[in-house]
This record gives sequence, C-alpha cells and structure tokens, in this order.
Amino acid sequence: MTDYQIIEEEGFRYVDQGEGSEPLVLVHGLMGGLSNFDALIQYFSRTHRVMIPLLPIFELPLKKATLGGLKDYLIRFIDYMAVDKIHLVGNSLGGHLSQLYALDYLEKVKSVTLTGSSGLYENAFGSGFPNRQNYDFIKQRTEKTFFDPAIATKELVDDIFATVNDRNKAIRIITTAKSAIRHNLGGDLHKLTVPTLLIWGKNDTITPPDVGEKFHELIPNSQLIWLDKCGHAPMMEHPEAFNMYLEEFLKGIG
Repeated sequence: MTDYQIIEEEGFRYVDQGEGSEPLVLVHGLMGGLSNFDALIQYFSRTHRVMIPLLPIFELPLKKATLGGLKDYLIRFIDYMAVDKIHLVGNSLGGHLSQLYALDYLEKVKSVTLTGSSGLYENAFGSGFPNRQNYDFIKQRTEKTFFDPAIATKELVDDIFATVNDRNKAIRIITTAKSAIRHNLGGDLHKLTVPTLLIWGKNDTITPPDVGEKFHELIPNSQLIWLDKCGHAPMMEHPEAFNMYLEEFLKGIG
C-alpha cells in the first residue's frame, strides 16, 4: 500500500490528495481503512481532490460509538473541509454513512457511489465474536469478505484478529454494527435524488446481490453495475474495473 500523509488537526485525522477541483470523499467501513481505497486514491487523485476521513470508530466515547456518532463526525469533517458539491463514495458501513449524509445535505452532494453498502440489511460478523481468540476462525470470516480468499492477506487477517481481541475495540464494533442494523433506510431512499452509482459484487455474501437490486429499486436516479467473481469490496478485488465505471459515471454527471 502507498504511504499517505495523514493530517491531524482540530480533532480530525484524514488524507487530502490530488489537485483537482471536484471533491471526492471516500468513506470506509467498520473494519476498513485507507488500504481499502489505495488503487482508487492513486487513480482519482490525478483528476479530483480525494479526501478520506479516518473514522474514529475506536476513539469515540462508548455512548457515541454508533452510526449516529459517526454521522456527526462526517458532517463536522465535511464542514471543516469547507467543500461543496461533493462526490461521496462509501463501502459497507461507509455507504450507510454516505446515504445518511446525502439525505440530510442533498444540496451539498453532487453524486453518491455505494459498493457493498449497509442501510438495508447485511450479514456481518453477527452480534458478537464468540470465537475471537481462534485465529483460523477470524481468518475464515475475513476470507469470506472476498470472492478470492487470497485478498485476505496475512497482514489484513492479523490486523482484524488484533482488533477483535481488543476488548474495547470489539465492544465498539458490536455497538456500531447493532446501531446500523437498527437504522434501516428503506423508507427514506426515495428522497435520495442525486445521481447514484451502485457497484456490486455478484458474489457478495455480506450484502448479497438482492441488496444491490433493492437499492437500485428504491433510489430513483440510480444505476447498478455488477462485477463477477467479486465479494463485498469491489474496489479491492477489481480496482481497474471499479475505477473505470466510477470514472465514466463522474464524467457523465459533468
């Protein structure tokens, strides 16, 4: 993975790359981070201003370790960056946050791209980690995120294993995941009227294909792209195809 300068100021940690005028805000998932978007950052920093807030999933006070707490953080971050007409790209929980932001601040959003997004329903780790000290169990669960289990490198598995075996982090993951499951957006998505791109893995077992189809049905100005032999993180498994479809979509918006 490329080493990016992480800026720390005013309570935010983020990456700000590229010389383009149009802001592209990438929102990672519950177990995600910069590495998930590596190819996307490199590609689009040539044409856009790419910003990635590092969500404080493990730093928020426990009572704020919820979808609402992370949404408030994203709102404050975008306000702090003083950007407008943004393109939001969210994976998994990051997609859920992107939808929440867009629904509240539609006038500030030029487009939304969702990939493997929560917001309707998902099959995650569940309500706890009963076998969290079993490395092979965590390895298998991580591999199921992808169609190609080789994407789940030892470094990635080690990182997730360490995270779920940190009691404070595990509690925050479970609390945040439960709050996301409770916050179903099905009744609100008709109000998400900005151009929306859905890039979905045909082999996603966490947010299966019927979730992508349901988003497409409920979001009025949406288009759905399928990627074959692809799981829950298309931008990691098929970065070239992902970037091509996203670039075409952004050019089409003008």
